[in-house]
Amino acid sequence: MSDKVVSYKQQFDLTGRNAVVTGAAGLLGRRFCAGLAEFGANVAVVDIERDQAVAFARELADRYKVRTVGLGCDITDASAVQAMTAQAVAALGDIHILHNNVGGKTPDLGKFFAPFEDFDLAEWRRVMAVNLDGVFLVDQAIGRQMVKQKQGGSIIHTASIYGVVAPDQRIYEGSEYLGRSINTPAVYSASKAAIIGLTKYLATYWADAGIRVNCITPGGVESGQNETFKQKYSARIPLGRMAQGEEMVNALVWLASESSSYVTGQNIVIDGGLTAW
Repeated sequence: MSDKVVSYKQQFDLTGRNAVVTGAAGLLGRRFCAGLAEFGANVAVVDIERDQAVAFARELADRYKVRTVGLGCDITDASAVQAMTAQAVAALGDIHILHNNVGGKTPDLGKFFAPFEDFDLAEWRRVMAVNLDGVFLVDQAIGRQMVKQKQGGSIIHTASIYGVVAPDQRIYEGSEYLGRSINTPAVYSASKAAIIGLTKYLATYWADAGIRVNCITPGGVESGQNETFKQKYSARIPLGRMAQGEEMVNALVWLASESSSYVTGQNIVIDGGLTAW
């Protein structure tokens, strides 16, 4: 056994590390940013809603006494992503952590929740433009910056349980989200499955640069679904309930920190046991 004394607690410390988080003003994004900041990271809060990003960045700085910057960015626009990367570097310095967390619904929920047989190709492309193309563009820009820095780094994606397994269509009968009928469209599953594949590819591609690439896959998070959905979904979960948003955060901190220094190319599934059945 080595005589080297290791501080396991210290390995979780992110003090002096600079992080970029996309989709930062969303349901999980705010919690992810707060987790990184609480462990000492400076955070570039990136969201398409610039005003929300700026306001939340100020809130983080006041609460955790770290450096932050709020940046608006349409991640489907390559030039906007390049500009965002330059702004993050100018504000914080070298980038050590990227949490590519963006992805979700489109504004037209009628089209987003349409049956597969009637799903519009233009809507499919709108979802893919954000959930996959945007992730690619941000990975490309920040990854290039990390390679240039020659310090390694940690990139973490957010996928979805429905990128791993198919949704049980039976749970959607009578289910609603914020008062409207819901389902999980095929394009969402396809885009999130692609993120898991991209994770593995980049983990090997950038391994020689010391850049680790991993993925977090949340199960269903309680966020405005009606009781019918909650009960039906929870009945499929060994732990018997939906997740709370904060239950995803410590996995991110672990993957961002040196405590996971030998972990790359992995998909960490946080699903209450759904995929263990």
